[in-house]
Amino acid sequence: MDVKQFNAERVWTRNYAPGVPRDIEPVTSSIYDLLRDRAEQFGDSPALEFFGREWTFAQMHDEVLRVANGLRRLGVKPEDRVALVMPNCPQHVIAYHAVLRLGAIVAEHNPLYTRSELLTQFRDHGATVSIVWDKVAPLVQSLAGEVEVSRVISVNITKAMPLKTQLLLKLPVAKARESREKLTAKAPGTVPFEKVAAQQPLPDTFPMPTASSIASLAYTSGTTGVPKGAILTHKNLLSNAYQGKAWMPEFKTGAETIYGMLPIFHSFGLLLGFSYGLVAAARVVLFPSFDGDLIVEASKRHPATFMPGVPPMFDKMARLAKQGQLDISNVHYAMSGAMTLSQGVVDRWEAHAGGGLNEGYGLTEASPFAVVNPFGDNRKVGTIGLPCPSTTVKVVDQNHPETEVELGEPGELLIHGPQVFQGYWRNDEETQKTLLPGGWLRTGDIVVQDEDGFLTIVDRKKELIITGGYNVSPSEVERVISAVPGIAETAVVGITRGTSNVESVTAVVVLDDGAVFDEAAVRAHAHQHLADYKVPRSYVVWDELPKNLLGKVQRKQIRDKLSSKN
Repeated sequence: MDVKQFNAERVWTRNYAPGVPRDIEPVTSSIYDLLRDRAEQFGDSPALEFFGREWTFAQMHDEVLRVANGLRRLGVKPEDRVALVMPNCPQHVIAYHAVLRLGAIVAEHNPLYTRSELLTQFRDHGATVSIVWDKVAPLVQSLAGEVEVSRVISVNITKAMPLKTQLLLKLPVAKARESREKLTAKAPGTVPFEKVAAQQPLPDTFPMPTASSIASLAYTSGTTGVPKGAILTHKNLLSNAYQGKAWMPEFKTGAETIYGMLPIFHSFGLLLGFSYGLVAAARVVLFPSFDGDLIVEASKRHPATFMPGVPPMFDKMARLAKQGQLDISNVHYAMSGAMTLSQGVVDRWEAHAGGGLNEGYGLTEASPFAVVNPFGDNRKVGTIGLPCPSTTVKVVDQNHPETEVELGEPGELLIHGPQVFQGYWRNDEETQKTLLPGGWLRTGDIVVQDEDGFLTIVDRKKELIITGGYNVSPSEVERVISAVPGIAETAVVGITRGTSNVESVTAVVVLDDGAVFDEAAVRAHAHQHLADYKVPRSYVVWDELPKNLLGKVQRKQIRDKLSSKN
């Protein structure tokens, strides 16, 4: 069959698991409409759990309306951007939905970001109201001299814990004091989240958002390393959540438990951490960070039935299960993303779990779910799987995206579906490069498609480094390292060491004549300007960097040379 016909007719849907539809129903409502529906139909069912404390859907809905009214009183209007800078916690989820209820736009941020990283994004979206973890409130407040930050609402995440846990954190013992210092801090000059929530619920007469309203700006770095805000509508995000639910047809609405281990400021964690939980009316157990001990304790209360994560998480939990510390027998579905899932991790997981562990693929511009292996006997470990329902793909010539390549030939992956973003915020030039006529998304990733439709990544055109589930732009890190006196050039690549699938950020530097490499000084400079996961773990000094005839540094050659020495 001709490759154009193969993909246009989505012949590969014949390899879907039983019960998975070719298409989902078109989304015509907002995320808030779904939350209100869940509060009406599943009001007494648990929606969130945090260290054992629970919120039902009715309680969550009520708090969302109160926070929404509090934000309205602070001046938030439809289409305003509101910055969220928090780890996983109930206040994060409630604030997110409150912003959406107002028809405003959420701008998510990593709470580990440095001042310069936050400043770049705040300049772009222009949010004047921010809801932030109290530990990073001073950092956000410090932006006021360069951007307008009129209101900073501080969140003490320990307030969302059960009273027993709060009391333990107040005990005058070294460990409790250390735990408290890690979780909270004083935030003078801010508005406490509890004050914002201490309002009457927002009246129903306040204008509602629609399916086409912008819900979120999700920041992502491209080849230039400059963060761009991907515009995602309520329809984009809800469509993706329904696509995820369709992929797991044996799930029962209102009866599942999801572990939110991935950060929900990231598109992967946002989707599978609580957007999917809302669609499935599931209990979402939130974790401020991935912690094996916390997961073991949570599993004793409410075992997970679905776990999204990255390979190192599943490897850690599988080893805990083998040691008898963690019971994962109730986990019917597990979905891995962000990096290659090895057969070894799959085997270790499935030796103890109640179902399969499959690899998927996505990107922020696709809300992010686009391709995943089927939960069935016909999956292909090592591939990223098949396009999800209501999604069409093309594999095209990198230089001529209008030309599809033959099955088995490498080409750039293009994606079309209701989850594809609307463009980059205030950046028409980059939008035109990425979003082709007809709504086709250029992923920048080079793949091969086999005769069954399964896709395998060959290379990442954007050369992003995937470490711990986060994307690191080499260009961004290179700019920071190159600013250190004495460094003439630098190239940053991701190196996989030993049997691990985790890429380690590695910097190769060329020194100015007569300069001496001071690694401690370079590390200090990097930590000042980059989040910890972006800081190179190792440095190598070379006499020169390999370049092509145009003078472009050849990162692939560098990566291959370094990998051969491991």
